[in-house]
Amino acid sequence: MSVSPLVRNEIAHLAHAELFTADLGGSLWFFQTLLGMRETGRQGDSVYLRCYEDPYHHSLKLTAADQPGLGMLGWRTASRDAFDRRAVALDKAGLGTGPTDGDLGVGPTFGFTSPDGHPMELVWDVEKYRAPESLRSPILTRPSKRPLQGIPPRRLDHVNLMASDVTEQKTLFEQTLGFGTRETVVDGPAEMGAWMSVNALGHELAIMKDATGSRGRLHHLAFWYGIPQHNTDFAEICREYGVRIEAGPDVHGVTQGAFLYVFEPGGNRIELFGNTGILQFEPDYETRVWDLKEFATGAGLAIGGTTMPPEFMIYGTPPTAEQAGMVTGRTVGALT
Repeated sequence: MSVSPLVRNEIAHLAHAELFTADLGGSLWFFQTLLGMRETGRQGDSVYLRCYEDPYHHSLKLTAADQPGLGMLGWRTASRDAFDRRAVALDKAGLGTGPTDGDLGVGPTFGFTSPDGHPMELVWDVEKYRAPESLRSPILTRPSKRPLQGIPPRRLDHVNLMASDVTEQKTLFEQTLGFGTRETVVDGPAEMGAWMSVNALGHELAIMKDATGSRGRLHHLAFWYGIPQHNTDFAEICREYGVRIEAGPDVHGVTQGAFLYVFEPGGNRIELFGNTGILQFEPDYETRVWDLKEFATGAGLAIGGTTMPPEFMIYGTPPTAEQAGMVTGRTVGALT
């Protein structure tokens, strides 16, 4: 389905994400000690973190909760006028939840949900990160120095959502927010997955069919390394410190992204994205369509032949009652 020129380029990129965690201390150990993310603030039961090349006050908000899952996704618009126009469009689509006063480092937002109920917000006014003298990098395009601990990713990359109806989700993001669909997976007439972007990245948003019939769940949040070797390095750290590796390192056929999937101690699946993947500059790009069998058993999931575990296609957060305890983000002794 084509995107109206009046909608295209109104959303700039994924600016921030909030994760609920059932183990805040464990999650902070994972993101700060192993991934080298720096804390930029605390408020209530939430801690705010950023990667060293993230441009804003924070890219990740961790909030203590009874179970893991998605708290919020923040999409920055291309301008104040674009913010206003997309808010009106979301209201007309029946998905708007209204304006908010914002958050630490984030000005007023407009809240909305996906058709499946995933919580999201539009934002234009943001606090640009300004490093203290001790963290200023001589590389002028880098907001802060590279951390000296862990294997630090450079920035927040993308999100993968699970949905009861992939086509309904995809259409909303195309027609109301201007996303372009790069690749899809189909099983006969049914869409099983879609990879979408508002810029040159291969995807900033992926949508997967939730085989459990649940609504509004998170599959994974991804952070970008840019160098596939870092995925191997991080896999070694995970093995040594008891973090559950689900799959990888390998390379997806879809998006051509180098991947490593792990579970952080709070229960959420995290992907470390090891290269840029495919970049898309064609203004008249045609969506590539994968058959489900080709995707699942051929080069779609893993070019290198990695066999994805059964839970990869069905586990999301918050977990269903049947999935509770299916996976764990760390083993005994992980925090040593």
